[in-house]
Amino acid sequence: MKASLFIVDDHYMVIEGIRSLLQNEKEIIWMGHATNAASCLSFLKQQQPDIILMDVNLPDISGIELCKEVREKYPSTYVLGLSTFNQQAIIRNMMDNGASGYILKNADKTELLAAIKEVGLGKTYMSDEASLSLKDSSSEVTLITRREKEILKLIATGLTNAEISAQLFISIPTVNTHRKSLLEKFEAKNTAILIGKATKQGLI
Repeated sequence: MKASLFIVDDHYMVIEGIRSLLQNEKEIIWMGHATNAASCLSFLKQQQPDIILMDVNLPDISGIELCKEVREKYPSTYVLGLSTFNQQAIIRNMMDNGASGYILKNADKTELLAAIKEVGLGKTYMSDEASLSLKDSSSEVTLITRREKEILKLIATGLTNAEISAQLFISIPTVNTHRKSLLEKFEAKNTAILIGKATKQGLI
């Protein structure tokens, strides 16, 4: 069974590494790559691959949000989550939003091919580490975007919205929106609780 493959990852070395692993595989048709969600969606308007290897942590929106949008708009394209993270909440969110599988970036060629084959057949593939994580309730972590993580770290240093705005070259209302989003995601009533919960989860 041949499968056309597209990869979404903001690290060029990851893209090249996977491409080099699979370039001689007769069953894989390489369709290219995107380094962010916007480029991926733009590509999909023209062509739809069988499978997308999708990084969870993208620079514009999270892979989880992108996965949901892709599956809603292009149901015949399967998504295989790709990440360095094996936390339960991230894996569960990815699967809940339509991913057909989840594999870690430390996977070898054999596992990667097995995952692509299973997902291409309409089945679900879960790496061993991801499966173990789903069984371990202690691995819960709140999913935040890269930008939210940047802002979270600056909040933790005591910077005001205006100071964060100046440092990241974004507007104060944008900072405020991200701050509110963080409070909601962590179910925190104030900044002190937010920082406490984020620290406990190892995000700061």
